[in-house]
Amino acid sequence: MTLASPEPRAPLPRAAAPLHPWVIAIGGCLLAMLAAVLVFPSAPTRFDPLPFLIVTVAFFLTETVSLHVEFRRQTWSWSVSELALTVALVEVGGYWAAAARVVGVGLSLAFQRYPPPKAVFNMAVSVVEVAVAVAVLRVLPFTGLTEPAGWLALLVAVLVADVVGTLLVICAIRLSGGNPNRQLWQELLLPVAVVSPFAVSVAVVAMLLIRVTGWAAVLILPAAVAVTVLFRRFASVARERHTLQKVYEFARRVEELPSDEAGTLHLVNAVRELLNADRVALWLPPYLNEGPRLVVAAEDGRDWYDGPGDPDDLIRRRATDPVNDGPVLVSMSRATEAEATALRRRGVEDLLAASVATAAGEPGYLEVCDRRSDALSYADGDRSALDSMLTHVNAAIRAQQLLTQIRYDADHDRLTGLPNRQRLAVEIDTLLAADPVGARAGLVLASLDNLTEIVDTLGHAAADELLLVTAGLLREHAPPDALVARMEGEQFAVLLPGLSLDAAERAARRLREATSTRARVAGLDLEVTLTIGVAAAPVHGTDSGMLMQRADVALLAAADGPGVASYHQVLDQQSLRRLQLGTELEQAMADGQISVVFQPIIDARTSDIVSVETLVRWAHPRFGAIPPDDFIHLAEQIGRIGDLTDHVLDLALARCRRWLDQDIALSVAVNLSARCLSEPDLVERVQRALRLHGVPGELLILELTEGSVVDDSVRSSTVLAELHALGLRLSMDDFGTGYSSLSQLRQLPIDEVKIDKSFVLGMSTSQGESFIARSIIELAHNLGLRVVAEGVEDELTRKLLTEMGCDKLQGFLVSRPLPDDRLESWLLARTGVRSAAPGAQHRRLFVRA
Repeated sequence: MTLASPEPRAPLPRAAAPLHPWVIAIGGCLLAMLAAVLVFPSAPTRFDPLPFLIVTVAFFLTETVSLHVEFRRQTWSWSVSELALTVALVEVGGYWAAAARVVGVGLSLAFQRYPPPKAVFNMAVSVVEVAVAVAVLRVLPFTGLTEPAGWLALLVAVLVADVVGTLLVICAIRLSGGNPNRQLWQELLLPVAVVSPFAVSVAVVAMLLIRVTGWAAVLILPAAVAVTVLFRRFASVARERHTLQKVYEFARRVEELPSDEAGTLHLVNAVRELLNADRVALWLPPYLNEGPRLVVAAEDGRDWYDGPGDPDDLIRRRATDPVNDGPVLVSMSRATEAEATALRRRGVEDLLAASVATAAGEPGYLEVCDRRSDALSYADGDRSALDSMLTHVNAAIRAQQLLTQIRYDADHDRLTGLPNRQRLAVEIDTLLAADPVGARAGLVLASLDNLTEIVDTLGHAAADELLLVTAGLLREHAPPDALVARMEGEQFAVLLPGLSLDAAERAARRLREATSTRARVAGLDLEVTLTIGVAAAPVHGTDSGMLMQRADVALLAAADGPGVASYHQVLDQQSLRRLQLGTELEQAMADGQISVVFQPIIDARTSDIVSVETLVRWAHPRFGAIPPDDFIHLAEQIGRIGDLTDHVLDLALARCRRWLDQDIALSVAVNLSARCLSEPDLVERVQRALRLHGVPGELLILELTEGSVVDDSVRSSTVLAELHALGLRLSMDDFGTGYSSLSQLRQLPIDEVKIDKSFVLGMSTSQGESFIARSIIELAHNLGLRVVAEGVEDELTRKLLTEMGCDKLQGFLVSRPLPDDRLESWLLARTGVRSAAPGAQHRRLFVRA
């Protein structure tokens, strides 16, 4: 066995620092000299040149054909040198056997270009192993080759010598900064138990045959060649097995990586460790609001170096060329002048490079530089190993970018790309918290006039086009340090850091004048006019909630007057409408003003109607139709959300009961507010409603918002498990618009996720939306969850979702939300009835083609 000893690395978990390689080499020489003095006689036996030359050549050849085992910078080379050692001990004696082995090993190491300190240490270990073998033969003692006892003595001597050599290698590893684990001990000792007995046996047979007749050499030479070929094959199979273990270990480690920026660095480190590289770099192209990234894991701790971040770099261009098949291997020994220049630019000798698939469309780039082992360099086997790893690298990058997309979408408006209300609130609170005493900021809330009329006359596409124009105007004319955000509907916001109320008012007027223009939309010249409300911190509030609420009050006042208004306490009187709605909420439920509509959901494959979503509506006698978001949010604020939920649940289950009475099984879905999950009697109320209407739990679906499911208080409570125990199903609504990841759902009793319609609406025209939808479907199915896509409005989107394996579909293509009487008419006109499925009690409805 030969050691490629390490250079100093990180300190061991002990007091002593790693020793220099030459210190270890000199220590090995001193030990070899001591062993030689104690074992070998002062006067060597007679020198016979021919046997000495033969065993020297044998040592050279057997040491050159090796099986390598790596541990960081350490490399062990196992060979069939025991065959040459056995012959040398018998034919030339211990003294000349040691000399022949030193010469043969030295020539082999020089041929393999080992560094001097490593070569010296390995030759010293060779002397020690021969001395140990001679000492064992004296103790047993050795009786020659004519008796089996002699064969056994040779076998024991060689085995003990190998074990001593292994222990010296372990000592060298520890002294140089390594810390061998149990697996490494097994890899070191296994060849001792397998190779040594085989080699000794072959050597003994060869010597016995030679003693019978010299012509036996004619038989021995092919046998020796066969042994060498078999060992080379064994080494090749061992390397392939080791490569498969690397890929398996890499896949296991990738599964445990977090899907964030830290996870990318862990991924690069995993590639580096499993390919035993000095340095690994991963370049990723710009994605969403992130710029290009270069992630480096290096032995010396550097986080950047020249080359992989350069799009014109020769090796990177070759690796990312679409016509290239698999990773590229470039070595200084076989490089062209241009390739050598690229390698020198990085300061490396060997390099593996590969293209990485990303969601950005532009490929990423991964390069692996210099094997840490000084005895080995990268070869085609490592190229194949990296090619296998790329599948897992691509999957990890895809998962990370999917999470980045979800987080980005949670913070940004999908139409304009501007930060949304949630992100604006975070920015305001961060700004004000940085200087609680002296921080000043203006908040401009701008509403685009006449958007409702444009929707009614020209449609949503024209309205979206006008919103994009308005967003561009605000970005263009807002101060450089301002933050422009899209709130909802026709509203935008502009955060003005450092401005007083007076300065914010002046900026708001300039902004309104600058954005008042005409825009070409849907073939028409449309007027762009903004109504603006202004609030400022700290005079109007010291947190985002208060500041946005008061800017909203100012916006209401501006709509009735000059177009620009600042908050004043008097304006709060204009919020009386909202207060009145709060006081009328309970009576509105009793009077039937608050009702529900139902939107069918179908099975994507069979077109069976599997459920209907229950949506709440309020037809106010004075104010007309109240938007659901307005009164639901109001109910949450005044503590009536529980009563409103019970009212909707009662109407939904009553409808379900009527279907059951017609022998039809149709589930009803009811949205559950995050506030409801914190109510202590929620489970009891749901159970009571099911019992009152005689509806089995499996026909009720509770839809939960993503934010409520991942809330720490909900996750730590048992409310979801208790609801699930009633037999009903739990669905995560609008998935992809919050901060959760599908991996969090493993800990929760969620049955299905609903892909938010913002991802679905653009699928037929955007590859990015299709990528996100497909990823959510695949990941959800891997977790055993069903997937519902809402917002399906055309046949192409339906076809794409069905091909992706989406389970259920909901949207205008199937039906708009319908009140009870119109739903009955729709069912009569559009559906048929199937007999009960095997094991089921009730019939099913399906949408006729």
